[in-house]
Amino acid sequence: MKRLLPAALLVAACGGAPRAPSTDTATQGTESVRAVTLPASQTPAVTLRIAFRAGAADDPPGREGLTALAARLMAEGGTQALGAYELKQALFPWAAELGVEGDKEMTVFVARVHRDHLDPFLPLLGDVLLRPRWDAKEFERLRRDAVDDLEKNLRGNDDERLGKEALQWMLYAEHPYGQPDVGTVEGLRAATLDEVKAQAAKVFTRERLTIGVAGGWPADLPAKLSQVLEALPSGAPPASVPAAAGLEGTRLLLVEKDAPAVAVSMGAPIEIDRRHADFAALMVGISAFGEHRQFHGRLMQRLRELRGLNYGDYAYAEHFEQEGWSTFARVNIPRSRQYFSIWLRPVQPAQAHFALRLALYEYEKLLRDGLTAEEVETVKSFLGGYTQLWEKNDSRRLGYALDDAFYGTPERLQRFRELLPSITAEQVNAALKQHLPPASALRMAVVTADAAKFQETVLNNEATPIEYTSPKPQAILDEDVVIMKHPFGVEAPQVRVVPAAQIFQR
Repeated sequence: MKRLLPAALLVAACGGAPRAPSTDTATQGTESVRAVTLPASQTPAVTLRIAFRAGAADDPPGREGLTALAARLMAEGGTQALGAYELKQALFPWAAELGVEGDKEMTVFVARVHRDHLDPFLPLLGDVLLRPRWDAKEFERLRRDAVDDLEKNLRGNDDERLGKEALQWMLYAEHPYGQPDVGTVEGLRAATLDEVKAQAAKVFTRERLTIGVAGGWPADLPAKLSQVLEALPSGAPPASVPAAAGLEGTRLLLVEKDAPAVAVSMGAPIEIDRRHADFAALMVGISAFGEHRQFHGRLMQRLRELRGLNYGDYAYAEHFEQEGWSTFARVNIPRSRQYFSIWLRPVQPAQAHFALRLALYEYEKLLRDGLTAEEVETVKSFLGGYTQLWEKNDSRRLGYALDDAFYGTPERLQRFRELLPSITAEQVNAALKQHLPPASALRMAVVTADAAKFQETVLNNEATPIEYTSPKPQAILDEDVVIMKHPFGVEAPQVRVVPAAQIFQR
């Protein structure tokens, strides 16, 4: 076993000027394992992210959910030496954490442990990754949990998530991204324990592995981790992800369920991502249009603040998932193919059509007229500080470093902050017009209780006036007359109604 090569880059230290993580290579026989490390700090905790270039995009047809199920069974189902409960008990006295997170192209085993307990913890981590128990009862339990997540949580209790997943289902039909990460009901029920084991051996391999290390780690930790993981199977690298197929067909997907409010998600695939020279300018523009859970965005101002239509109205230049109860995006959900999206949540049924029309109206206005220089300068000032919060702890900083390794964008957030002062309104507006889809290309997923009535209003292009409970300025009332008749741009063959109980069945 050769020692790690010298660090190629610098680090980001908490409280000081951000520096890049180091990207090293550990040699295992004739193979290499990539290691991304933040500089060792004074904190006694060590954070590990064991990342594999594997996810829902690797699921075989008819076995959707197989990769996520394999990962959970490894992380939670026990090892050959310890059952599932015994594994939890072993972690408890060390106050150690061990879990797994996944998306379309990356699965990450996340661990945190006091540095004093690293020596006994590393063999345990190795057992989780190399010698899972593959217990039949735990397999059934976790598969049942996954099916319940689809049937009860996603379909029954989480309209916002249902709308977002329905949009991706529509955008990526017959594509590796075309189902929720957890899978489909039939795919999960058809899966066998032997198939789960085979999938793990296929996708959790040395070729797909990157080791991430942060916190108060000792100098020899990356080499020790590499030694522990050298027994991972060898396999083929991940296949390239194709572009989304043409978006002919459904433009409005109505997911019908007994819901008190309406959830709207709309969007379309885009070619630009973090690697593109225009992405920084696009990021500024999207933030000004609808930063997640912030009030400066045009959508938030026009729908919520001026009209009181709903709670939140946001826009995204790439796939977004919120981290827990924070306002921040999850790390380690990178994708080779991205999409632009707008979310409206939740909207009262009587105002849903008007809200949808207003969002389309504002989007068309954004592409046509752009942002003002004042709007751009305001959001630049906001992002200069806000993006610092995205790196608030070791785990998130390490997550961003792993994402940078995926995209080939070292120090992306720091470089973005350095670039911000020079970004002009002209650059932002050019990026918006060049890289965002026209309104006519947007696909819309709507979760609603009365799909037939919603469809009728859209297809007949009926005017949808709005009534307010408090006085509004005359300028708003005059604009509403235009908005309530704004065309949806949808024809009958482009509308599809799916009962919530049937979506993500296969």
